[in-house]
Amino acid sequence: MRNARSRTIVFVIAALAALLVGSVSIANARTFHHGMSVWFSDETIGEGDDVAGDLDIYFGSVTCSDGGHIEGNVRKFFGSFDADDNCQIDGRVTDAFDGSSFVPAAPWIDRLDDDFSAQNRALFKKIGWDIVVLFAFLLFPVRVRIGLDRVERHPGWSAAAGVVAVVAALPLAVMLLITVIGIPLIVLEFAALLACLWIGWAAVSVVLGRRLLELARPHTTPSPLAALVAGLVLVTAAQMLPLVGWAVTALMIFVSLGCALLGFVRESAFSSFTTATGTAPNPGPPMNRPA
Repeated sequence: MRNARSRTIVFVIAALAALLVGSVSIANARTFHHGMSVWFSDETIGEGDDVAGDLDIYFGSVTCSDGGHIEGNVRKFFGSFDADDNCQIDGRVTDAFDGSSFVPAAPWIDRLDDDFSAQNRALFKKIGWDIVVLFAFLLFPVRVRIGLDRVERHPGWSAAAGVVAVVAALPLAVMLLITVIGIPLIVLEFAALLACLWIGWAAVSVVLGRRLLELARPHTTPSPLAALVAGLVLVTAAQMLPLVGWAVTALMIFVSLGCALLGFVRESAFSSFTTATGTAPNPGPPMNRPA
């Protein structure tokens, strides 16, 4: 009799435990009846979760694990979305700023989606490059000023020095690689070239921006920072042109690198060279002429 009663008690406890586990799992499953929006947070759509609508992600991150179900579309507004293999998505995953979200309303945009996204990426890369140039302008004002003087007085020599530096960079790296001891210097070589390119890019941008602002407002003298910003905008716009953008980039690389490298050469060396070759040196602007 006791054994039968013990079996009954054990059976009842097991049934209650199973019912409790089932109720907990049901309680953990979530249903979002009007869609789901995630703002500046990390969310997980787990097993049994059901999003009855669209999932919008604003500057956040969402992970859809196995057993999750999204009945609508997933739209990312500067957010990220990861889905496992067994996550069911009835709609499509789109990025609201890459043009694909407008395809249902305007199917012809689908053909331009790749080009539009590529142009956006190229523009953001150029803006990032301009920000680095701005940092170089703020960190090395003396070098930028010397490079500015070189590109104004000797633009041809600056371009020639840039071409020589670009052509000689790879053979010099190969020579350092062969010596084995000079392998660490390869990193320093390319770091120095990159720093000179940023400094020279800032100097050339200041020259272009100053000319542009002087044409717009001839009776005012623009500040160096305003000239730099105007020059960077002008150069970036010229680089985005479809046919001549590559030529603008190449010219900027050669002249920028050359004027920065010539900044390490004394001005008297140019005067001696021009005197030896019989050519008159460029006296520069009237305010810089010796009394």
